[in-house]
Order: sequence, then C-alpha cells, then structure tokens
Amino acid sequence: MTIAIIKFKNYKDSIAEALNAISADKSLEKQTAILIKPNLVNDSPFPVTTHPDCCRAIIEYIKSCSKADIIVGEGCGDAFKETPDIYKNLGYNNMAGELGISLVDLNYGKLNQLRNPKLKIFPEMYLPEIAFNHYIISVPVLKAHSLSDITGTLKNMMGFAPPKYYSGKYGIWKKAVFHNNIHQAIKDLNSYRTPDLTVMDASVGLAEYHLGGAKCNPFVNKILAGFNPIEIDREAASLLGLDWRRIPHLF
Repeated sequence: MTIAIIKFKNYKDSIAEALNAISADKSLEKQTAILIKPNLVNDSPFPVTTHPDCCRAIIEYIKSCSKADIIVGEGCGDAFKETPDIYKNLGYNNMAGELGISLVDLNYGKLNQLRNPKLKIFPEMYLPEIAFNHYIISVPVLKAHSLSDITGTLKNMMGFAPPKYYSGKYGIWKKAVFHNNIHQAIKDLNSYRTPDLTVMDASVGLAEYHLGGAKCNPFVNKILAGFNPIEIDREAASLLGLDWRRIPHLF
C-alpha cells in the first residue's frame, strides 16, 4: 500500500504530515494549475461535507512548495440550491478570500465530449474542460453511502458531471442519473478522469449514510493521503468496517 494514514491532530499539521509522507511536494512543485475538489454535495456542515479548514490546510501546503495557480472546484448535487449558495453557506467564500483563490462551479462551463464504446453506462460522457487542464486533488470526507456503500474519492468525481446531462428520471438531485447502477457508473466516470491526488478527511466519519445519521463511534481520527484513489477508497471501506471486496466499484 502506498498511502499515508496519519493520526488526526489538526488539519494543518496532520495534512502536512500525510502529504510529506507520500512526498506530495515533489509532484505539486511541478504543477502549474491545481483544482481542489471537496465534497460539497449540499450545504450540510461537516462531516457531511468537506470542512473549509481542511481545504485551507491543503492550499497552504501547496503554496509552501509550488507556484501553481490554485482553484477550488465543485458541482453540488443539491436539487434546489446552486454551488455558489453552498460555498457561501459553508464558509468557503471567506476562506477563498483570505487565501486569494477562486471558487469555480463545475456544474456549468465549457465541456469536453468524450467517448468510450466499451463502457456500460457512459459510452459517451460530458465533463468540464477544466478537469483536463488542471491537476485534481480530491478531498472527500469518510462516509458510508446508502447506494454505493461508501462515498470516497472515486465517487467524489461525480461533482464534475454537469446536471444538464446527468440529472433526470432517477431522482431530483443534480447528478441523479448516477443512481442507476451506481457502482458501474462510478467506474465509468473514473475511466474518463480520476483524481491525481487524494486527501481524505477521516477525522470523524459517518457510519450509516452520506447525508447524516450516526457519526463513527469512536471517531476514526485519521487523515489519508495517496496518489492511488482505489487504494484510498479500499482503506476507507476498512475504516468503516466494510469489506471492499463486497463493494463493486472497488474491484
């Protein structure tokens, strides 16, 4: 396994320790444009969504070793609110202003049309152009999920899917199409674009499902970092007491 699993003390110290453990600075210093992708499915506070202080610590780490342009990008799944509302309600506007970075709504913007006829769910897919000219750091929170068993770094890539093409008959959520055969849908999505680096906030953990319910007891108290998203999500499953071999998008 080539991931770091660090005991959580605070975001600044623990994230720096995790990223140093995998020599992330060597990769980050080579980049010119970096997109940090939190999990902001709606405007419920942490641990349903990624805490802005988690992203703050990552941005400060990047700035310590890289001159890359940094943005935060998300495309929320909320049926009634837009991504700028989510940013504002969760404190991301304040964080971005203090650090001098931009917040981007991935639900709208110029798209690339992609094709792979071998894929089962998405032989054709539309994804934002920005996903292909930025180094992507996925920043999920550790959560169980009612449909996909866990919501980790692979599922976090659903934020890139534009609602124009991926809302619809499977629910009112902006990415509702993914709810049909969600495991294969996650696999198909990640065959087009997968994160380059992941920092997972497993300091608390949601034990039952992704929009609320019981927190892990005791708190998981970990920060995970790594370049291989499947390894990250397999470890995340273990931290939730799940067998990744029973989670179809992880094998």
